[in-house]
Amino acid sequence: MDTEQRTVRANGISLAYRVWGPRDAPPVVLLHARGADGADWTEIAPVLAAGPRRVYAPDLRGHGRSDWPGAYAYELMRDDVLAFLDALGIARTDVVGHSLGGAVAYLLAQHSPGVVRRLVLEDVPAPFPLDPPRPPAERPDGDLPYDWAMILATDRQRNAPDPVWWDHMGRITMPTLLIGGGPTSLIPQEQIAALAELLPDARHITLDAGHLVHAARPGEFLEAVEEFLSPADRTPS
Repeated sequence: MDTEQRTVRANGISLAYRVWGPRDAPPVVLLHARGADGADWTEIAPVLAAGPRRVYAPDLRGHGRSDWPGAYAYELMRDDVLAFLDALGIARTDVVGHSLGGAVAYLLAQHSPGVVRRLVLEDVPAPFPLDPPRPPAERPDGDLPYDWAMILATDRQRNAPDPVWWDHMGRITMPTLLIGGGPTSLIPQEQIAALAELLPDARHITLDAGHLVHAARPGEFLEAVEEFLSPADRTPS
């Protein structure tokens, strides 16, 4: 089992990533939430890799060991992931995204639907403008494991998402699993339901775990994801 930490040039920056599982196994890419990095999937990735699968967990730009270039947008992160896949020679993959990583994942699925075989969105809100808007954040003291400029930039987009994001949801035609965190999550669960209703091929479940579903209830999260990404589904008929 390969668990080496690596870096690759993609979209003009250096992206750090972790990898688990056999080299020739079907790929799955895990995209972390804002403020985290690929290590956030350490408990989840080895189980998925045992599938067997080749599991990749990159640090998004402005996070962890990836470059902090000062320029941030959801679309840039999407383009980073697309370039990451191209650099590694991955033509098609399953994608699992949590929160910010989930938004990046659905933008990838909209932009390049042929690249995404199956999509899992963990507690990801629909791209509705926030009302009232999120107030300007105050930077915590001390060193941070992410670029503060990334927080400010993504807050601006979260307050006023590009309407195209919602308009293009119909392009996400691959099977999609939406996992909500239930009433204790900071994400309005009705937005996840609205997103599920809009997507052409969506399954929606709720695990009452709060926003950090895969961390709070890893067993149930993995059971749902493993069933959705099951080897039987990959077997040609």
